[in-house]
Amino acid sequence: MADDTLLSVRDLSIDFSTAGNRLHALRNVDLEVSPGRIVGIVGESGCGKSTLASSLIGLLAANAEIVSGAIEFEGQDLARLSAGQMRAVRGRRISMVFQDPMTSLNPVVTIGRQMTDIQYREKRSAAEKRRVASDMLRTVGIPDAESRLSAYPHQFSGGMRQRICIGMALLMEPALLIADEPTTALDATLEVQVIKLLKELQRQFGCAIVFVSHHLGTVAELCDEVVVMYAGEVVERGLVRDIFRRPSHPYTQALLECDPARITAPTRKLPTIPGTLPNLVRPPNGCIFRERCPKAFARCAVEAPPEYSGAGAGHRARCHLLDETAEGTA
Repeated sequence: MADDTLLSVRDLSIDFSTAGNRLHALRNVDLEVSPGRIVGIVGESGCGKSTLASSLIGLLAANAEIVSGAIEFEGQDLARLSAGQMRAVRGRRISMVFQDPMTSLNPVVTIGRQMTDIQYREKRSAAEKRRVASDMLRTVGIPDAESRLSAYPHQFSGGMRQRICIGMALLMEPALLIADEPTTALDATLEVQVIKLLKELQRQFGCAIVFVSHHLGTVAELCDEVVVMYAGEVVERGLVRDIFRRPSHPYTQALLECDPARITAPTRKLPTIPGTLPNLVRPPNGCIFRERCPKAFARCAVEAPPEYSGAGAGHRARCHLLDETAEGTA
């Protein structure tokens, strides 16, 4: 792992055991996150975004197995750590904000108790832990922070609960924050507020963020880099400006065309990508996107594309159309 890389995922493959079969949820995934950078992971539902996020913090389901690859973080391969070793990393060096703030907090324990319990590894007095918790609530925009420590989760709105969850994730000042679709359960106004808060907190704490989302506009607003996933594979990655202005993979192009924000004329029909995700119990040969790709040609059916260079520095995409030696495209 390079000195300027905080997290390096290399050739990661994860299977799930299901009813006598093995579902190949992730296949040969590569991902790099540098200190202080925000990396967005986008793609359709079922493409493996949340599985990848869960693998980074060691919260995979019991029927999941890391088949191959490495997750290198601060000199350790997280994929090879024991449960006890992973607990020492989780919460202190890596934290996570989950999708639904309504279910992320314990409903029968006060916010203050939950926030002080997180600090169990710190040699602080109870009063000091409470002060730290109160300061964090104030930082994430909870008014009257000291008195609200005695409140229960149901006494807060959804947006306030997500602010609390973000504050709890940052309480130990981790080097990496994983945000798994943290605005999915919120309305549009609250989503904008949470994204603004994440940007402000990232600047304040200096942590790197892996931001999982299906909302392209949110990713464009928040992130420095983008990783595009399809059916368990990374099909394109690069800087935000390259991915959104000059997408190289047909799947990325199709995703952007489906963004409602790009619709300029009134219409009753929203754009979609024809077809469905392939069966990941038996992934097809060749390019994983071939059956839905309008630009597929003969080579796509027999040869899985490697990564080719895209429009800018560090821009990569898995598409044979980028091969300068390709003889033709149908």
